[in-house]
Amino acid sequence: MDLSDRWPLPDAPDLRDRLLAAYAGPTRGYHDTEHLTEVLDRLDELTAAGTPYDPAPVRLAAWFHDAVYDGDRDDEERSAAWAEDALRGLVGDRVVAEVARLVRLTGTHRPDDDDPHGCALSDADLAILAAPPERYAAYTAAVRREYAHLDDAAFRTGRAQVLGALGGKVHLFHTPYARERWEAAARANLERELGELGGPGR
Repeated sequence: MDLSDRWPLPDAPDLRDRLLAAYAGPTRGYHDTEHLTEVLDRLDELTAAGTPYDPAPVRLAAWFHDAVYDGDRDDEERSAAWAEDALRGLVGDRVVAEVARLVRLTGTHRPDDDDPHGCALSDADLAILAAPPERYAAYTAAVRREYAHLDDAAFRTGRAQVLGALGGKVHLFHTPYARERWEAAARANLERELGELGGPGR
């Protein structure tokens, strides 16, 4: 899939290409260029619905939010650090700082209600949870491939903990549009997957 025309900094094609190469890395399962495309699509959907946010930092944060992904706990921190280093001089310091903040926020998906940038990015990133059954099954299979180094028991335990933490949020989504359109389907998918896992977090 060609994402070249969706890169928000046309004067920095080399950075775009480095990011695309990272998302296309051989160890990627779910967190690949398809995921990046879907996050950008959901941001477009939120924009079309009138969701207020500044696209400049949010779309850059979407590009960087999984720039580093190998399953470690500091993936978001390393992705944010890459953004801080790579964007300096290409955009203003405030945008650099905001992009890095937003990337770090995707580690928890718990933006404040008065954080429109964080709400939009978090909702776009988690929209996969509301996917139709076939796409959701492909998503969970891809996540499993990313953790192929774990045995089934360890994976089920870890995955159930992640889903349980998400399910424990008062709302999975933070924008009115996403809550109305995606919340119910996402809750149903989480409940079904947790039941299949049968692990902690149930």
